[in-house]
Order: sequence, then structure tokens, then C-alpha cells
Amino acid sequence: MRVARLSALIMLALSPLALAQAPAPAAAEASKPLAVVNGKEIPAVYGELVKREMAQGQADSPQLDARVRESLINLELLSRAALEKGLDKDPRLAAALDIRRKDQLAKAYLEDYVKAHPITDAEIQAAYDKAKAEAVDPEYRARHILVKTEAEAKKLIADLGKKAKFEDLAKKHSKDPGSAKNGGALDWSDRGAYVKEFSDALAGLKKGETTKAPVKSQFGYHIIRLDDTRQPQIPPLEAVRGEIVKQTQQARVRDAITSVRSSAKVE
Repeated sequence: MRVARLSALIMLALSPLALAQAPAPAAAEASKPLAVVNGKEIPAVYGELVKREMAQGQADSPQLDARVRESLINLELLSRAALEKGLDKDPRLAAALDIRRKDQLAKAYLEDYVKAHPITDAEIQAAYDKAKAEAVDPEYRARHILVKTEAEAKKLIADLGKKAKFEDLAKKHSKDPGSAKNGGALDWSDRGAYVKEFSDALAGLKKGETTKAPVKSQFGYHIIRLDDTRQPQIPPLEAVRGEIVKQTQQARVRDAITSVRSSAKVE
């Protein structure tokens, strides 16, 4: 039976600052506040930052600008009201604000580090060549019949020995709805797509060979036939360049974290 594969690595993703990505406003616009609330100006740059959060793919429009302006006015008034009530003195709120500030500073530092260590074409090529040189697991095209009991599986193996067709038995007896209707056929997959018992049995077969004994797994008892194997084709560099760049950026982030931790005293 096929099982879903989950990535074991939780990767750090760069989140570029909105200001860094947004086009710089004209000098006159930049100096003009977005609004003045009780005598306090809301700088235009606040609007640029918040607009990127609120837009979510929307085209720029006067309506979006109005929503941004109203949101920032409300934010100014509500935050001021919270300060007047002394809510900023609450330890949990103070901690949350401090974490948020440090989070933004950390992102800014990581962006600066990645920018200061640009990824070169030679580095991309080297990563691609290394991946190509590594051994790649073969892919298998197999069929299987899944039944509930060992006795059922042994009977079907005996029927195969009497020249019964594997495809016909799979359609009639297999409890795997995804493959039974196709004569037990499974898609091309490497061993990682299957539970261990199935995978180990599959790897032990020669092309055209069927398991001589039932293979027990958490799903029941399998009879497996290996129809073919192939070596996966490595895609051209340009097809995977973006993924290599992303992985290299993530390596840069890990390097930055390692660097700052190396000189830190952590107790």
C-alpha cells in the first residue's frame, strides 16, 4: 500500500520586509503623512507597509488606499487608548510586543546576510552536479493483491501457480480500491512510497517475479508482482534552478544563525 511521505526538515523561509520590496514613493509623497490623529502624524511609509499586508493580490486602487488609511487611524486610536489605560504594563503583552520586535529585527538581519552573500551561478551549478552524482533509488512499477487473511493470500498464490491471471485475481479479490479495478497496477514509485514490509519485498523481486509467500503489513496480506524498474531521469538545471536557489538561501540562513550562536554564551 502506498503511504504519504512527509518532509523531515522544517525549513526556514525568508520573509522579505515589505518596505524593501515596495517601490519607493516620490519624495513629496514620502514626506506627507498619511493622516494626522490628535496632532500625531501617521507616516506614509506605514501605509506602504500595511497595504502590502492588506492587498493579498488585489490591484492598487483608491478603495484599497482608503481601507489602509482607516485601518491605521483605528490602530493609532486604539493603541493610544490601550497606553492610556496602562495595558502596556501587562507582562504578557510587553513580552508579546518584544517578541514581535525581535522577530522583525531577526528577519531584517537574515535578509541583510543573504544579500551580503549572493548566490553565484557557479554555486548553483556545483549543487546541481552534486545532486546528479548522488545515487538515485530506482523506481518500480508493480501490481499487488491485498486481502484480509493469510489463508486467502496463500490460496491466491496457489491459483497463480495454476496459471490464473494476476490481473483477474486482483480485480476480483483485492481489497485495495485504488488498484483493484486496474488489475492491481500501481504507479511508478520508489521504495519510499510504500510501507517497509511492502518495500522490502518489492526490492527483493526480479522483473516479472511474484512473491512466493504473503507479505504482511498493517493493511493486511499482499501478493506482489514486479512488472518493471527504471532509473529516474534527472531534470535539466534550468528546471530546478529555482529550487536550488531556495535551498541555498535556506543554507545561508542556517549559516547566519550558526555564526551568531558561535560567539554567544547560552546558559
